Amino acid sequence: MYSKFLSALLGGLFLLAACGEKKKTVSLSGDEPVNAADFIAFFPNLELTFYYADSSLRKTIKEKDSLQISYKVFTSVVPDTVLSKIYGKGTKPKIYAVGKTIGPNKETYLVVKTITAEKRSMLILGFLPDQSFSASLTALKPDKDATTNESFTLDRRHLITKNVLRKNRDGSMSEGRDVYAFNAESRLYYLVMTDALEDKPAELINPIDTLSRKQKWTADYSSGKMNLVSIRDGRRNNEIRFFIHFEKGGNCSGELKGEADITGNNTAEYRQDGDPCKLKFIFSSGSVTLQEMEGCGAYRPQNCSFNGSYARKKESKPKPAGKKNKK
Repeated sequence: MYSKFLSALLGGLFLLAACGEKKKTVSLSGDEPVNAADFIAFFPNLELTFYYADSSLRKTIKEKDSLQISYKVFTSVVPDTVLSKIYGKGTKPKIYAVGKTIGPNKETYLVVKTITAEKRSMLILGFLPDQSFSASLTALKPDKDATTNESFTLDRRHLITKNVLRKNRDGSMSEGRDVYAFNAESRLYYLVMTDALEDKPAELINPIDTLSRKQKWTADYSSGKMNLVSIRDGRRNNEIRFFIHFEKGGNCSGELKGEADITGNNTAEYRQDGDPCKLKFIFSSGSVTLQEMEGCGAYRPQNCSFNGSYARKKESKPKPAGKKNKK
C-alpha cells in the first residue's frame, strides 16, 4: 500500500516537473496567436536598474532564437501601429524579448528589441494589471549623428530616462535627458522632466539637409540662427519630410523630425498613429506657418508651442569655377 502511494506521488511530481519544463521552453516564434498572459510570461525577468546604449543596439550580434517573437504573434497582442510608426507600413522587423518587470501598481513593463537592415529600436510596452496592452514608448532609436551617443535606463521607480551625450565642436561634452513615467489612467507614457542639452554648437545641424528638394515647397525656412523648418521631398508624391528646431528664449525650445501628408495646394499635416501631436504646415511663396492642431508636449516644454512663421531662405548655389586670366 505504501509503495503504491509513493509511486503515485512520484509520478505526480514527475508530471508537474514535465509541465513546468514545457512552459519554460514555450516558443513565440511561430504563427499561432497567443494570449497576453502567455506573451508576458515569455519574457525573462529584468534586474533593475536596466541600462542600454546605442552602441550595443548597433552591434551586429547573433540574437538568441529562443527569445525571438514572430511578427504575427507580436501583433496578436500589440497593435501593429507600434511598429509601423517606426518602420513604416508593411515592414516586419525581427522582434526579440529582452525582459520584464512589474511596477508598483501591478502594471507590467516589457522591454523589446526590434531590428531591420536599416533601423533598430528598443521599445518599452506597458500592460495594465489585467494584462491588457496599454501603451508603447520608443526608448532608443539611434540617429545618424556621429557626435552623439544615446542610451536609456529603466530604474527601480520604473521611470524611463532617455539620455543623449554630445561632443561639441570645441571638444567639450553636453548632456541632455528626458524622463518618462507610465500613467495607467490615461494609458500613456508622459514626459515628466527634461534637461535640454547645454553648450549647443554655434551652428544648427540639419539632419535632412542632403535629401532631395524637387517638390514645390521644399526649402529651408528660418527665423533667426537657431530656428529652422527644413522641408525635403517625401518618399511618396503626397508627402514631405521635415525637420523642425526652434529656440524662443528661456526654456522654450523644441525639435521634431518626421513625415507629413500633403493635404491641399499649400498645406500638409503631421499625424502619426499613437502620437497625440498633430501639426499643420501652411505654405506661401515666401514663408511657412506652423500650427499645433493637438498638443505636441512630447517634443517641447509645456510653456511654449511650435506655432510660428518662418521665412523661406534662398537656396545657395555652388559658385562656378573661376576662369583663368588671359595673358
